[in-house]
This record gives sequence, structure tokens and C-alpha cells, in this order.
Amino acid sequence: MNRPIPGTVEVAVRHILSDRTTGIFMRTRKVAWRDTDYRVRRPATGKQSVELICSVCEASLLAEVTDEARARRRSAVHLILAVLCAVVFVASLVYAIHVGGQVRPEGESGPALFPVSIVAIFVTFVAGPLFYLRRSGSNGVTMLDAPKPRRAHAIVPVRRTVVSTGRP
Repeated sequence: MNRPIPGTVEVAVRHILSDRTTGIFMRTRKVAWRDTDYRVRRPATGKQSVELICSVCEASLLAEVTDEARARRRSAVHLILAVLCAVVFVASLVYAIHVGGQVRPEGESGPALFPVSIVAIFVTFVAGPLFYLRRSGSNGVTMLDAPKPRRAHAIVPVRRTVVSTGRP
């Protein structure tokens, strides 16, 4: 599975061995897993269900594969939403700093948009990175809801690392 084949997508069926959270104030999450790589054929159009088998526990997992055009559109929409969140974040932050630093006469209330800008700062601070991570972590293959014995699994995109030899 070194080179991508047109019309296919590489995914890994991840069997989660342990998932522990430690600490009270500084929470640390440690997840151990073993995964198996699969190459799944994409449908020409629409969606298709495929069955993947976990190599660790032999559980049958049902995944939904979308066509490549739909996967690219979804990725582009998430990127656009992440960029819009960044623009709204910067604009709201500049507005809040500008209006918040003004001195008003006694008895005069602040502009009505000031609380809206504060809420927009917090919402876009969280939503922007989530949209961006959702964009980079999706390849058009999603696991359908699994019954209890199969919940210790995940289907994730395969990321290949490029090793450089240092020579041109």
C-alpha cells in the first residue's frame, strides 16, 4: 500500500486497547491502539457501505464510503468555514479592543454590538480550529454507529510519512 490507486482510499481500522485519563487539575489522556490498514474502493457517485474486519478481535465494522467529489466538497466547506471563523475572530477582537478602550460619559451605555463581539470571539476561537481539524481528518470514510462490542474501534485516514534521504 505504498502508492495511492485512483478510485480508492486508504483507511485504518483502529482497535482501542486502553483509554485512560489521569490527573485532577492537569488532565492527561493516554490511548493505546493497534490498527490495520485497508484500501477501500470509492463508489463512482453517492455513498456505499462496506464491511471492514478488525484484525485484533475479528469484529465486523460497517463503514460508509462517499465518492471523491463529495469528500472534496466537504473538505472545502470545512476549510471555508475555518477561514470565515478566523476572519470573524480577528474582526470581533479588533472591535472589542477598540470599543472596550473608549471612555464614555457617565450614564451612557456601551454599544449593543460589544457583547455580541465578545461572544463571537469565544465561539470562533473554538469553532475555527475544530472546522480546520475536521477538514484535515476526514477522507470520506465514516464508521456507522456500532453496537457495544464494536465501540472500542475507530476508522481513521492513513497518513504516510515521507522519508527524505537528504539528496536532491
